[in-house]
Amino acid sequence: MTPLRDPFAEGRRYCLPVTSWPGSAYPLGATYDGTGTNFAVFSEIATLIELCLFDRRGVETRVPIEDVDAFVHHVYLPGVTPGQRYGYRVHGHYAPNRGQRCNPAKLLIDPYAKALDGQLDWGQELFSYPLDGSADGRAGTGSREFATEPDSSDSADSTLKSVVINPFFDWGTDRAPRTPYHRTLIYEAHVRGLTKTHPGVPEELRGTYAGISHPSVIEHLVSLGVTALELMPVHQFVLDHTLAQRNLPNYWGYNTIGFFAPHQAYSASGSGGQQVQEFKGMVRALHEAGIEVILDVVYNHTAEGDHLGPTMCFRGLDNAAYYRLDDKHPDRYVDYTGTGNSLNVRHPSALQLIMDSLRYWVLDMHVDGFRFDLASALARELHDVDRLSAFFDLVQQDPVVSQVKLIAEPWDVGEGGYQVGKFPPQWTEWNGKYRDTVRDFWRGEKAALPEFAARITGSSDLYEHNGRRPVASINFVTAHDGFTLTDLVSYDSKHNEANGEGNRDGERHNRSWNHGVEGPTDDPDILELRARQRRNIIATLLLSQGVPMLLHGDELGRTQHGNNNAYCQDNELSWVDWASADDDLKSFVATTSRLRRAHPTFRRRRFFRGSPVRDVGDPVPDIAWLTSAGIEMALGDWDSGYHRAFAVFFNGEGINERDDRGEPITDVSFLLCFNAHDSDLAFRTPPEEYAKTWEVVLDTGLALQPANPQVTVEAGASVSALSRSLVVLRARH
Repeated sequence: MTPLRDPFAEGRRYCLPVTSWPGSAYPLGATYDGTGTNFAVFSEIATLIELCLFDRRGVETRVPIEDVDAFVHHVYLPGVTPGQRYGYRVHGHYAPNRGQRCNPAKLLIDPYAKALDGQLDWGQELFSYPLDGSADGRAGTGSREFATEPDSSDSADSTLKSVVINPFFDWGTDRAPRTPYHRTLIYEAHVRGLTKTHPGVPEELRGTYAGISHPSVIEHLVSLGVTALELMPVHQFVLDHTLAQRNLPNYWGYNTIGFFAPHQAYSASGSGGQQVQEFKGMVRALHEAGIEVILDVVYNHTAEGDHLGPTMCFRGLDNAAYYRLDDKHPDRYVDYTGTGNSLNVRHPSALQLIMDSLRYWVLDMHVDGFRFDLASALARELHDVDRLSAFFDLVQQDPVVSQVKLIAEPWDVGEGGYQVGKFPPQWTEWNGKYRDTVRDFWRGEKAALPEFAARITGSSDLYEHNGRRPVASINFVTAHDGFTLTDLVSYDSKHNEANGEGNRDGERHNRSWNHGVEGPTDDPDILELRARQRRNIIATLLLSQGVPMLLHGDELGRTQHGNNNAYCQDNELSWVDWASADDDLKSFVATTSRLRRAHPTFRRRRFFRGSPVRDVGDPVPDIAWLTSAGIEMALGDWDSGYHRAFAVFFNGEGINERDDRGEPITDVSFLLCFNAHDSDLAFRTPPEEYAKTWEVVLDTGLALQPANPQVTVEAGASVSALSRSLVVLRARH
């Protein structure tokens, strides 16, 4: 084979003889078949692509790819086996003003790489233009013109390498749990943060996929009744340049560069593709415990950032195909995410990348669903958010992706991006309105009772219009972005000084309340009230219609000391502190979860109708809203403004659904007494037609819940509720 002359790498890399066959244009990526590896990569603008192989010493061998079909460049190399590191160099036009950014001096990651190895070394080598001021923005020149010649420094030693993986894995008898939404309890967690300090996990496994699959972690999840573990980003991500300059890490991982590759830093097995095997082992272990795995995925943008960002992958392969360029200034990107670029979901190859990635994680990695970060950005065909965009059409028609859990974060930072309640019927959504309403109610903020009523009964006002059910609402009060549960009741304001941005970052309007003292306190009254408020929020969340989601560590009393944006805090501030766990709170969460799990009354698949459900003429409806005096609320009560005390009756005989075998579902009835007043209150139970006798099964005024009901209340009698508490009564037969 004749060495290819390259002025950017002459005298440094060498092209050695390699046996190559034409190979196939499908599938994209590197595919090992037992005897060799097929490589295929898309680029519509490349005049030539070189496949670059690296040995253990880092010596590079280049193989020109001669065969191209439908803009897919492909080659087969016999004898290339798992563990082989590789990358691409793309020859073509470098003309940023026309949206073209080819530069063969920059080694590029395979967009379909199943594993990545190494780390970034932020310097000139990663950038296709000079950083000395001859390009726009870096030195404040204000010019829109980039240098006419690309930077010639080689990036091979400064960037990640793609890795050929072993696709074979013994899944044994692994089966997807396929837990229906109405029986689902989601637990949002960070791979590293969840296990980094766990005393039951061997130190060498902490912060890894293997750490999550450890029996001590799985036992904890099972004890809470968790049925789905939603992992914050595990697609390979990189450290942002701005964070690198501030010597801070990217902890959350919303900076993806590899949509097929599990993040290598979360692997206890090291590199060389072993992270894939370890990830699969984690999924298998969780499935054995009946726990699904949901991935938080970031398909709206990539780690290459804005027009001044590095050239690591997509930008150098085919900039205009993968990114949404500004029509008037093709050297700029459209940005709906606040991170510099938006993936071009209007281009078929970018759409194919997303869909192929999703199918890979389901079919090869056995995951059970996805939570789509800033999902509104994926729905933008032109400018406006379009719920009938090509992306959603493809998802609906796909026989694999359409059958797993699909959860949207229904907003982005662009105009008109807040789309709660507007996603297609097969999607569920993070219900931001639920979060805000529940926070406001328990902190005593004035709010309309109809709003709170709608949120705890499944948000029919948001989801019923397009045929969706209560399970379309993913109910949450806390998530990774914002205060933890403990901080929500301990701080009025954010305290993000550790992030190095002068406390300017993070949400300012948190709907939180410190209950009299900002942060830690020794005041026993404040501590008791904060503990009660945490129980109020947990009970409201777990007993609302819809799908509840807990944030990792909230059940243990985890605090971030007022930091509501710990995206760059990979330390004790953001890790779950198992040593300081609040065992009483953990027990309360488990107890309330069991109550939900045992009673379909709290897990309805259809919305309430507010109409009688028993024998003809029986006035008892499937749901009733009552005053603290035990009488049904009149129209004037709803319109009079904010109510701090009321009860809601859930009729267990009015579920009007059938089980898996077609039998009618019936349950006992419940009465939930909400007291958000700052004083104790007596609730009167409703008349006998609702129930003759009630028993208290949950009382947030108590730190420890009784193992068996201790208080029995007759119809028309009173039950006491402490200030700011929730008392749950069950009809006794």
